[in-house]
Amino acid sequence: MTIAAHPLVVRARRLADELLAPNAERVDQEGVPASHIEAVKRSGLLGVGAPVAYGGSAAPAPVVRETAEILAGACCSTWFVQTQHHTPVRILAMGETPVRERLLGPLARGELMSGVAYAHLRSHPRTPVRVTPDRGGLRFDGTVPWYTGWGLNDVLLLAGFTDSDEAVFAFTEARDQPGLRASRPVRLAALTAARTVSLELDGLWLPEEAVALRMPYERWAATDRDRTVNASPAVFGITEAALALLDEETAAPLRARLDEVRRRAYALADDPAAAGHATERLEMRTLSFDVMRTATTAALVAGGGRAMTLDSKAQRLAREGLFLLVQGQTAQSRRAHLDALTGQGPQLAHGT
Repeated sequence: MTIAAHPLVVRARRLADELLAPNAERVDQEGVPASHIEAVKRSGLLGVGAPVAYGGSAAPAPVVRETAEILAGACCSTWFVQTQHHTPVRILAMGETPVRERLLGPLARGELMSGVAYAHLRSHPRTPVRVTPDRGGLRFDGTVPWYTGWGLNDVLLLAGFTDSDEAVFAFTEARDQPGLRASRPVRLAALTAARTVSLELDGLWLPEEAVALRMPYERWAATDRDRTVNASPAVFGITEAALALLDEETAAPLRARLDEVRRRAYALADDPAAAGHATERLEMRTLSFDVMRTATTAALVAGGGRAMTLDSKAQRLAREGLFLLVQGQTAQSRRAHLDALTGQGPQLAHGT
């Protein structure tokens, strides 16, 4: 079976063509509606990487990436809300915990959707969220600067630091509750539609049975760094959508560059020795940004003055591209990107 013929890819393409893409400019201005999330849940895409035994599809990496490209290229805001879900599923599938048996099935089957509140761990040695033992469970205090999907997610996976520098991940309901209060939605230059808030934690108590993962920070950080050096399929999805706005003469050389960067990026990610290719994977991540920026800029130029209106697909894609430049960013990826932009890293414009 080809990737394009895989049932999940077919469903993703249908969802994109019939619902997400036709409404993307409206969603960009008004917010991701609950009906979009219900459609994603029904599609089976929330279980794309989940274990079959729990109702998921355990699809191979190429299928997972293709579905992400399709959704991001159609409506990046909807993609961004649902992409948070896959990390909690992956973490639950890794362990043998009581919360796995309670939540993995509903999450894999799309009955529930989860958000994540853990990016603040990357600010270590600062500890924005602290976790302490309390009444046989855990108490969470501090601030989660960014939480996406508020009002759309059913549950959230919350992380914080213990006094012994351990990262603790636990589930709770994604709603205001004693010890947890959400801010008003944050206004952003792009993806305001994804309903991002900050979370104030003031003695949020969770039982030990809510814990999905405990791991020394350095071990978690090493895993996180390895995952975040890969190029994001969403970047390629935005690039494809921008190229579709160009005439073939303009699009052809950019598409050739896109195809080459994507081929090399995915080959490196799939290499059994991928951990040994971190530098090359990070270079492909950086080059993918360059191709995306060139394609979205070309779409703006081709659109002329009309591209500056808020109902223009070109300007929406350009803003979404700006967002992806910093989404999932670590100190390592930021430094590599800045070095490339200033001529101290891999050559961007012709680096492919």
